[in-house]
Amino acid sequence: MDTIANNILEVIGHTPMVRINRITHGMPGVTVAAKLETFNPGNSIKDRMAVKMIEDAERKGLLKPGGTIIEGTSGNTGMGLAIAAVVKGYKCVFTTTDKQSKEKIDALKAFGAEVIICPTNVDPEDPRSYYSVSSRLAEEIPNSWKANQYDNLSNTAAHYEQTGPEIWEQTGGRVTHLVVGVGTGGTVTGVGRYLKERNSKIKVWGIDTYGSVFKKFKETGIFDKHEIYPYITEGIGEDFLPRNVDFGIIDHFEKVTDKDAALMTRRLAREEGIFAGNSAGSAMAGLLQLREHFHSGDFIVVIFHDHGSRYLGKMFNDDWMREKGFLEKTGMAAHDLVAAGLSGELFSLECNEPVAQAIRVMSEHDFSQISVTHDKRLVGSLNEAHLYQELLKDPGVKNHPVESIMQPAFPFVDVSTPVDLLATMITPGNPAVLVRDFKTEKTFIITRSDLIRVL
Repeated sequence: MDTIANNILEVIGHTPMVRINRITHGMPGVTVAAKLETFNPGNSIKDRMAVKMIEDAERKGLLKPGGTIIEGTSGNTGMGLAIAAVVKGYKCVFTTTDKQSKEKIDALKAFGAEVIICPTNVDPEDPRSYYSVSSRLAEEIPNSWKANQYDNLSNTAAHYEQTGPEIWEQTGGRVTHLVVGVGTGGTVTGVGRYLKERNSKIKVWGIDTYGSVFKKFKETGIFDKHEIYPYITEGIGEDFLPRNVDFGIIDHFEKVTDKDAALMTRRLAREEGIFAGNSAGSAMAGLLQLREHFHSGDFIVVIFHDHGSRYLGKMFNDDWMREKGFLEKTGMAAHDLVAAGLSGELFSLECNEPVAQAIRVMSEHDFSQISVTHDKRLVGSLNEAHLYQELLKDPGVKNHPVESIMQPAFPFVDVSTPVDLLATMITPGNPAVLVRDFKTEKTFIITRSDLIRVL
């Protein structure tokens, strides 16, 4: 019998499921199994929906021979599209954000794709965002097609037709819970819908990240822009609502911090021998946060989306982990400054307010710097030295909006970041650091003078 695949696309899917043992040892009687999507040719679950989107577009006449595939991607969807494009003879142009790992970007280029890097900390509607740039390119490049993984329902269909049935078969129908990170929404919606049709009692729990809008929208029906701020975790969470996210399928969202996700990603490799990516760490950490909801006899399936090799410069790099404050160190940390009252809760100005208002606020509160927001989302900063220089050049700048002279936003770090690391982050060009306590959802500002008091 001939078992040789005709091309690489024919070996997508039918990925293995592996029991998690050590990390879940405190959950007696509960089975936790990971669906290892790293075994796909592109080392991620996105291979499935990439091919489905392309084939559906071909059938509809949207993608024609010799055409160009365009997409905004965090890397994995781009990889799936690029592999399919090689086999089918298409060109690829991808946009991505500057927070994505270098390994992901280099991997896309290895398959001949053109990659355009766009800023992370902008609204989706901003012309500089990777969503907007990809849409513009789709209009400008002849014979092109934008895959649009967020709103293209072929994404969900791929997982309803493939991933869901595989999980049902591999568990013998015993699955009671699905735990999966939510980004575009195709996986959680497609798999969740299939499983719930087989057994309506199955619970679908989506893993979200701090800085994303999903959890609050699910619980309140309110799209709250105040929930949006920069985060490090890759592949999950969004600052808009993709069509592929069916909130009716998802029973609960659980948020996981960047730090907990990064640490769990490393634990999976060191304790289970599973070399998976950042969203796998998020999903596993979220599952443990939910442990009180599980009971003996439950069968939990957690999906590991991609491979650890794409994060060698990040979660698996000790220097990067220390830089982000994710590796525990002895000594005073940011939370000690907050507890001692040495660090104040963040005060900010909207970017359209006049510079004169910034002067008044900074004078009244004796602030040497202040953060700038757009619809409560952090977009910039202003310090007194820069403000002084701008006033000397043009006293009339007082009547201009703050955004006309604002500087880059201060960096975010976790509240557990050691003080000695904070000290290296505060420079003449960056006079403050924002400390986020993800548990209380409060943000504090730490300045050079705050550190001088404790160093």
